Amino acid sequence: MTAHMLLPDLPAYAEVKAHAAALKQASLERLFKEDDSRAEKFTLEAAGLQLDYSKHLLNHDALASLLNLATQAGLHQSIVDLFSGKPVNNTENRPALHTLLRASSSEGHTDKFKDVVATRGRMQAIAQRLNRGEHTGYSGAVITDVVNIGIGGSDLGPRLVTSALKPFRGNIRCHYVANADPADLQETLLHLDAASTLFIICSKSFRTEETLANSLEARAWMLTAGAKATELEKHFLAITTNLQAAEDFGIPAGHCLPLWDWVGGRYSVWSAIGLSCAIAVGWERFAEFLAGAESMDQHFYTCAPSANMPLLMSLLELWYCNFLGAKNHVVLPYDHSLERLPDFLQQLTMESNGKRVSVDGQPLDYTTGPVLWGSTGTLGQHSFHQLLHQGQLLCPVDFVLPLTTHTGMAQQHLNLVANCLAQSRTLMVGRSLKAAKDALLQRGLDNKKAEDLAPHLVMPGNRPSSVITMESLNPATLGALLALYEHRTFCSARLWNINPFDQWGVELGKEISVGISQKLQDTDNRNIMDGATERLIQRWKNAQK
Repeated sequence: MTAHMLLPDLPAYAEVKAHAAALKQASLERLFKEDDSRAEKFTLEAAGLQLDYSKHLLNHDALASLLNLATQAGLHQSIVDLFSGKPVNNTENRPALHTLLRASSSEGHTDKFKDVVATRGRMQAIAQRLNRGEHTGYSGAVITDVVNIGIGGSDLGPRLVTSALKPFRGNIRCHYVANADPADLQETLLHLDAASTLFIICSKSFRTEETLANSLEARAWMLTAGAKATELEKHFLAITTNLQAAEDFGIPAGHCLPLWDWVGGRYSVWSAIGLSCAIAVGWERFAEFLAGAESMDQHFYTCAPSANMPLLMSLLELWYCNFLGAKNHVVLPYDHSLERLPDFLQQLTMESNGKRVSVDGQPLDYTTGPVLWGSTGTLGQHSFHQLLHQGQLLCPVDFVLPLTTHTGMAQQHLNLVANCLAQSRTLMVGRSLKAAKDALLQRGLDNKKAEDLAPHLVMPGNRPSSVITMESLNPATLGALLALYEHRTFCSARLWNINPFDQWGVELGKEISVGISQKLQDTDNRNIMDGATERLIQRWKNAQK
């Protein structure tokens, strides 16, 4: 990735900063009153999704300045570089071609695309064979359950997609194990029969500590149940590049699917890492999932900046993080099937953009990568929405709302939609001191009590939110939604002049844990830790006695 100017050095930066100062105390309600067509002007459609960003502290002049900032940052060329296969992951000198994984043509990457198509064919064959009941285990029993063992991008993406597309699931039950805590694997296996269980081990290196530990225990469970070592291949598949390690484990090369170095873990659900998803919902639905993402890719690549949904969402992120002081971002899906979406987006955004230096290693003195958090539907209304409405933090919100339900419970879904739209409106309008006092008087309080209590009911409002809607949550719209956030994350990274495709920050903790593990086992007492860590190690040893 070519080093560009830092954000504050861009010519439009001062102009955007001035707009932010002017709009910081602006009234969203007044902005709507001044422009009857505001909602229409600040709404976009792409790939089956609609983004309404009219409830933001933004006007046309400020948006124009933000778009100028994107132009000056060379964002268009960065998008071209991404799709063309330039080494946008500069610290590892690799391209980031996750878009090729869902492409319907080679787009100039003939050899790589041949590999992608070949892998899709193998995934399709596996998914169809399982769903037809043609895959049997060591005892001859038909496989009924698949357990995906991975962590990070090898878990969060597939787990989200399988959960979100439950209405489309086929004959195979899919389960997910990621945590190094043995309770995760134990609780999953407790209700399964080894004879009818297939494991998919997702680890590019086949050395990921948590994944390997869980995989070894799964193999031991299978052997204890009666499988012979020579029969393990009937119960294990691997997504890996380390064929030798997989073979040593008991998985022959013919049962391994590739994961290329131009695919980052958190961008890999479209690859063989998504095999469990293809099994869970069937190949046709998984292909629709890929097509939905490709539709968003085409929008992102071809659409003008002023109507480009991922780019505009990125500019909103930049607007609040760097000009209005927000350090966090909230995602609230109003659909229970999307309960895993905030978890997935946490990794996507914070592992990508949680960086402190520019692409050329220069320390940065501005915010990159806000904290992302959230929860589903009305659950958050009874926990953290209090902070959103009356707290001191500025928390920009994305509401994600499918307009129909797969449940058939129309009235209950109507109530859910009403809650979603009400929360977005309440964030905007708030409640004045006078309105609070009037409400208390209507409840029967006398004037003095109403006056004393009214300040506690005041909600300042003017708090920003976007509403992302889709006709229904289906494979195509889910694919488009995930691709939307992928591209938003990339655009933000380029505006901040950072590399969103490496994750060096996870390395040191892994290295230190090796030394601590050795001390816990008394195999290395030379590595001296700080006093607190040494005491905790000793406390653990005492507990084992």
